[in-house]
Amino acid sequence: MKKIFLLPIVIICFQYSISAQTKRPINPSDYMRYTDVSDPQVSPDGKWCLYTVTTVDTSADQHSSDIWMVSWDGSYNLQLTYTGDDETTARFSPDNKYISFLSSRYAKNDDKQNNEASTQLWLMNRMGGEAKKITHVQNDIEDYVWSPDGKKILLVMSDIDYSDTAASGVRDPYVITRYHFKEDISGYLDNRKTHLYVFDVATGNIDTLTSGNFNESDPAWSPDGKKIAFVSNHTADPDKNENDDIFVMDAIKGAIPQQLTTWKGEDISPQWSPDGKWIAYLQSSSDENFTMYGENILAVISATGGQPNLVSAKSDKQISQPRWSMDGKNIIVIMEDDRQQLVASFDVATGNYTRLADGKKVFWKAELNQANGDWLVNMTDPQTPNELYVLENGNLRRLTHATDAFLAPLQNIQVEGFQSKSKDGTLVSGILYRPANTPAHAKLPLIMYIHGGPVYQDDYEFDMERNILAAAGYAVAGVNYRGSSGRGKDYTRAIFGDWGNKEVVDILGAVDYLVAQGIADSSRMAIAGWSYGGILTDYTIATTTRFKAASSGAGSALQLSMYGVDEYVTQYETELGQPWKNPSLWIKLSYPFFHVDKIKTPTLFMASQKDFNVPSVGAEQMYQALRSIGIPTKLIIYPGQYHELSVPSYMQFRFNNYIDWFGKYLK
Repeated sequence: MKKIFLLPIVIICFQYSISAQTKRPINPSDYMRYTDVSDPQVSPDGKWCLYTVTTVDTSADQHSSDIWMVSWDGSYNLQLTYTGDDETTARFSPDNKYISFLSSRYAKNDDKQNNEASTQLWLMNRMGGEAKKITHVQNDIEDYVWSPDGKKILLVMSDIDYSDTAASGVRDPYVITRYHFKEDISGYLDNRKTHLYVFDVATGNIDTLTSGNFNESDPAWSPDGKKIAFVSNHTADPDKNENDDIFVMDAIKGAIPQQLTTWKGEDISPQWSPDGKWIAYLQSSSDENFTMYGENILAVISATGGQPNLVSAKSDKQISQPRWSMDGKNIIVIMEDDRQQLVASFDVATGNYTRLADGKKVFWKAELNQANGDWLVNMTDPQTPNELYVLENGNLRRLTHATDAFLAPLQNIQVEGFQSKSKDGTLVSGILYRPANTPAHAKLPLIMYIHGGPVYQDDYEFDMERNILAAAGYAVAGVNYRGSSGRGKDYTRAIFGDWGNKEVVDILGAVDYLVAQGIADSSRMAIAGWSYGGILTDYTIATTTRFKAASSGAGSALQLSMYGVDEYVTQYETELGQPWKNPSLWIKLSYPFFHVDKIKTPTLFMASQKDFNVPSVGAEQMYQALRSIGIPTKLIIYPGQYHELSVPSYMQFRFNNYIDWFGKYLK
């Protein structure tokens, strides 16, 4: 027997050795091969799962999303759509016969000719065949939900923009009267609102459910199909606060909505209990006009109103994606917890919770299989991009392998968590990325890559950016500085009205730790980030000269100049007050610009041309200042882009510029 099995074992070992030798480091061009899996849905009979796969169309230099379907046992997997246009928001019809989705497919050819909006609702038979466009509306459809009996569909649509229809192709001037008048991607804001409509599948007729000077979103049907719950802000001026509330109304034209919640902060994401008696939702712990520094609490309220039960209040964790269990006794959520995003089940009666799936992983969504009570989850870990898994009896069973081809030629980056102590004693969590096969105590040049938000956390997900930088020969560290989520609301709120102070202390504390551990070469260190990560890069290089290079993307330093320029007027006036009433604080928080002569770090600045989140002026001002005082600098503007880059070749370009810039000063 030894002789019989010796040869296969030798062959297997030899093949494994060759495979290991042929693996290579990830590089910027790999972004063009990247695949993302999202939006899992379970069929009514529990036998199939829908999901969306996003890839890069290199010929068109754009991302393309298609709909796929996999059997619950994972034995059968097929692609349903193949067009170059996006197909998203795929849903099973309640009778299990059809699949619906949103798409602007073929819009360039016929929609303008037919006076239709681009994004319409499409329907395809589960048995096969071409999809059919079933709506022909002038408004883009933003979201939709099937009624429980499958006869009607709730549509979420914005009012028609009549200012962009001139035959000459010249748009009418913007006429603005709003307090909050600009927003990234949307651009300048007019007074159009988003409302709910009900579409009759058999006749194609559409009835208006809501109207007036308010926006409605997050609609959900009651189990009997007689009522809908939704989110809206009915304050005197919704632009000046984030006081969203839960409303309920009969699902018929002319019905009057009833306001269920009265909390001054956000109430969002309503979900009906299986018996229709209760509504679960998320309530922000903050009741300020700008609620970012709060955390979402799982709440339950009677469908007829009353005092809500704040189910997760004692957990002090950020909650998202509430879903009822089949028996209505528990609510399953995604919970943030110090670099993790786990699946937890809350007992509605007691407020106690159980971890259903956790570890060094990130779960984005969990959907119930009504047939057997198990859960379909979307998950990533440091070595694997998003894939679908079945969560059954506490165990994960992988369903999809969409990213296998992407990962096949690549070496695994070494990823580990660490904790550092800041000079004021604060314990700070971080994540370290190093090249494959790096010896435990090898000293490497260091890049501190700082996350945006600031209310966000670096967690145990597959991180393309940090993987590419680590593969280029660097130790790369993410730091969950004070202001980050995942550590409780007090930790998040610690930077309220005090930007660029405690965050920088925490970043430098992490640097000290990595140097002391022999991981980082103190003579070869850089810092980089995008959005608030870019802002913190500016703050840090104005505080210390320890870094030999920096890259500030979509950042700002002269905060005084951002008032009325970006989209954050509510935050500014809530945290800092109006500039003319509190100029000293505004100038204090603009110290990177007013102390630019202290900056000695060569810095690469990047910005997007159409960004209304952190406009390009923030990068332009710092570039001009460093150029004026003779510090090596460069400015890159991405044409036609918003806050997040959407053109794949621009992403690859950004990665290459990071590597070139840091290589010039660290290697």
